[in-house]
Amino acid sequence: MSNKLMINDLYPWLAGYWLQWQTSLNNQQFPAASLLVSPSGLGAERLIEKLSAAVMCSHSHSEACGFCHSCELMKSGSHPDFHLISPEKEGKAITVDQIRQCNKLAQESAQLSGARFIVINPADSMNESAANALLKTLEAPGRNCFFLLVASRINPLLPTIISRCQKTVLTPPSSEQVSHWLSEQTSQPVPPYAAHLNGYSPLNTLAFIQSGELAKYQAFEQNIAHCLTDASADISACVKQINEAPTQYLAWLWTMLTDTQKVQFGVVEQQQLPISLRLAKQISYPVLYRQTKALTRLMEELKTFSGLNSELLISDWLFNFNDEKTCL
Repeated sequence: MSNKLMINDLYPWLAGYWLQWQTSLNNQQFPAASLLVSPSGLGAERLIEKLSAAVMCSHSHSEACGFCHSCELMKSGSHPDFHLISPEKEGKAITVDQIRQCNKLAQESAQLSGARFIVINPADSMNESAANALLKTLEAPGRNCFFLLVASRINPLLPTIISRCQKTVLTPPSSEQVSHWLSEQTSQPVPPYAAHLNGYSPLNTLAFIQSGELAKYQAFEQNIAHCLTDASADISACVKQINEAPTQYLAWLWTMLTDTQKVQFGVVEQQQLPISLRLAKQISYPVLYRQTKALTRLMEELKTFSGLNSELLISDWLFNFNDEKTCL
């Protein structure tokens, strides 16, 4: 079977990662503990499914045959030697009791006399007690037992957890790769900046286009440009719009301001937001720099502390921005 056929069920930007894993499987050198770090929207789930199926297959070391008893059990989600450890409720932590049960599974014999595969996802949701309970097992898992820890961010993980795993970090594809893939997925026009707004995540960018978020962004760009450059603009209307979805709108606004600073430094790229060229001519760099820092602090406060009056904080930031700009 050619490599092309073996990876055709993966997104194209994941093929290289799979080939690396597959080589380790073929050489029977796949690590007992692995860590996969992936931002959202890259399709890591398919990579995890493909690896899980390959490890559990009883007929092949590096690619699920799809026909053996183990493969059939994996398809039905009932393989007794495959275990997924995840929070019991969405948004909650993986608990120490779950990890203790996981440790017990790692020391037991396989029910089908093959490998045992334990996926902990998201591993960055383990609380400290759970992470500490996992350490010893990662050091010396049972025979023919494999762990895959999956995380969207590496920073929350204990350094001792990271050091016990072989790490694979998925990175977004290039803007050219994203554009090419999107052109095959949708007939809708995709402006170059759409991927930029979504961290060059192909799946998130596609959803951004298909869900109508692009039109929402374009309307917001017009409103905020008017708000930041016209002294007679109704700032309160803009504040209300941002407060409908602060995380999303403030992230868009942050990208606008950082793109504008790049333009002022002579860095002009195809994927930059159209508004950046206009703002670069009308707002000085010192103001942009200070207000971008203030916006970053505001976003962090809203993320860290629940119960804050987001509308008031956003209003203060916008009025301060306009006041400072006007005083120049």
